[in-house]
Amino acid sequence: MELASRIDALLPQTQCTRCGYPTCRDYADAIAGDEADIDRCPPGGAEGVAALAALLGRATKPLDPDYGAEQPPQVAVIDEAVCIGCTKCIQACPVDAIVGAAKRMHTVIASECTGCELCLPPCPVDCIVLVPAAEEPLSRAGVLARAEQARLRYEARNIRLSRPRSPPVSAKRSSAAIAPPGIPAAAAPAIATAPAAPPSATPITRSAVLEAIARGRARKNT
Repeated sequence: MELASRIDALLPQTQCTRCGYPTCRDYADAIAGDEADIDRCPPGGAEGVAALAALLGRATKPLDPDYGAEQPPQVAVIDEAVCIGCTKCIQACPVDAIVGAAKRMHTVIASECTGCELCLPPCPVDCIVLVPAAEEPLSRAGVLARAEQARLRYEARNIRLSRPRSPPVSAKRSSAAIAPPGIPAAAAPAIATAPAAPPSATPITRSAVLEAIARGRARKNT
């Protein structure tokens, strides 16, 4: 295994960017290329720094406080009464730990959340908070077990995003596609695609968004 991959295998895979790099793999590449030090990963903690030092044959050192401090694991929680369904947090989550749809309430899959905090800045109504998931930082074994699951979800998300989106199918094309062989679509009205039913949900109005923003700010100030 190349050095960068061995380094990456020791990182917590939160993809939190606190180290100054966009992904854990990018940080591993930088360490392997002597472009970054081993003390930039707060989620990995002091034991993570020690593991990197042992791999690279270096002396261990404390975490650099400029990149954050080691802390217990956290998970994101969405105030569902304030959420406006903008999907910005879904787009920001590197491990697809947030579920929901446009103009629908979102929620976090707590068991999959890595506590990366990347969902906080894009939320327009400040309805997401990070809460402790444990009282103490995870053990080294716990960090690596969590990292393996996070890696799988991160890679699955990248595969999903790399797939080309299928263009929407028009009603005319849909009718032609389902007509029996030898029968023109125009001659088969009974099997033509029915018009889509109007959405049952009431569209989000500007006033509703402003009210949600006000609720979020009021919560933040209490």
